[in-house]
Amino acid sequence: MATNNKSYMAKPGEVESKWYVVDATDVVLGRLASQVASILKGKNKPEYTPNVDCGDHVIIINCEKVRLTGNKLEDKYYRYHTGYIGGLKSIQYKKLMAEKPEFAVYKAVKGMLPKNSLGEKMLKKLRVYVGPEHNNQAQNPVELKLN
Repeated sequence: MATNNKSYMAKPGEVESKWYVVDATDVVLGRLASQVASILKGKNKPEYTPNVDCGDHVIIINCEKVRLTGNKLEDKYYRYHTGYIGGLKSIQYKKLMAEKPEFAVYKAVKGMLPKNSLGEKMLKKLRVYVGPEHNNQAQNPVELKLN
């Protein structure tokens, strides 16, 4: 005898997204990235559906004050390829955090999102700023404390 236990599946049009502000001061980069990625996916909501973008918008401020544990500032490198032969470039995280800390945080969150078109939509809901100011006051973002 079959029971009628249907699971709720969210539809793309009926999901409401909120705006959150996360202060990255003295937060470890990997922990920040994984928790922000979870919010962007919508895993903090009861109506989470894997094939629908039910995530919220996240604004990260003070990204230059994020921490890297151990010797990662010296030992970790951001690597990319130019597309030309022998075009593998690498930048030490110490230099990357000094010049473009918002890029380092952005890439950390991007690496924890799905590698498909849904992940690209989720990534568009992320905004990273150097310093305490952001230009999204009109959205009335809520301050979010990460654990």
